[in-house]
Amino acid sequence: MKVLVAEDNLDSRELLSEILEALGYEVVLAIDGVYALEKIVAEKPDLCILDVDMPRKSGFEVVAALKESAETASIPVIMLTAQGDVESRVKGLGLGADDYLTKPFNPRELIARINTRLRQKAETDDLRAQREIIESTFSRFVAKEIIDAMLADPSKIKLGGQLRPVTVLFADLEGFTSISEHAEPVEILDVLNKYHGFMVMVIKRNGGTIDKFLGDGLMALFNAPLDQEDHGYRAVRAALEIKEGLRMFHLGVESRFRMGINIGVNTGMAVVGNIGTADLMDYTAIGDTVNLAARLQSFGKRSQIIISEAVYNMVKDQVEAILVGPSLVKGREEPVVIYDVTGSK
Repeated sequence: MKVLVAEDNLDSRELLSEILEALGYEVVLAIDGVYALEKIVAEKPDLCILDVDMPRKSGFEVVAALKESAETASIPVIMLTAQGDVESRVKGLGLGADDYLTKPFNPRELIARINTRLRQKAETDDLRAQREIIESTFSRFVAKEIIDAMLADPSKIKLGGQLRPVTVLFADLEGFTSISEHAEPVEILDVLNKYHGFMVMVIKRNGGTIDKFLGDGLMALFNAPLDQEDHGYRAVRAALEIKEGLRMFHLGVESRFRMGINIGVNTGMAVVGNIGTADLMDYTAIGDTVNLAARLQSFGKRSQIIISEAVYNMVKDQVEAILVGPSLVKGREEPVVIYDVTGSK
């Protein structure tokens, strides 16, 4: 870690430097307030130790400038001065200093205060990094309300893998392959982005998390990363809104690009978390629950919403659904009971 010492007295500056270097810290020295500010901006130290009485700018002026800038406001400051009166302490702390120590100081006390402030900064930096991970991972793919809840209490989300109940929604454009054979790549990409934009808007509105785009389809999760008691209904409601909004959406699409959207929904346990490498991670869900949702989507025709029996049992009081019956699913020996959702009750 890096510590800046701003002290105009040579003896005090050397003593502080020796103490910090003995502790294993990298030391940046400044002989006055103006030079201290320049060094802080350039070096981004983890801690600043400021003398109050310095040429050109006092320690009070330096700490005030630090706290006014977003780039330096989070750097902790220990003020070290011969002024031991209460008014000076109150002024320094009021300007944003984190600690105040009077000269002559006990080296052991100074070391303890330095270690405390650096430990607190490390904890703050970890929390800030966690918030940045949450924002970069989820902000484009989940509703703002979920992001706000995660940032308010990051402990609600575990970025490592965990086994949890989820409802998985797969959506796929019907007839996309044949249509794309007779259109320019630029046209196909444009219309595909429009369909994705439409579906993402509806899914986010219902609290879903966009897991990934799969060419002409997508996968969404409900009840992840945050708990949702009604996650099964949220997923089916999103599917119904996509189906019901498709006619209006098609008004803005050329007739030759008007495709149905088939949807499959399943619920159950899955492993959810970041999968990949330290350099490239993907927040996703894996397991049989996910696989079955993908298979159910393949049963759909003409914008059908096909759900598993487990989902039906969660939403049967809220939606209308027709029993399709036991159906053979690839990769399963036993038939799966599926339903076709036709509307809301």
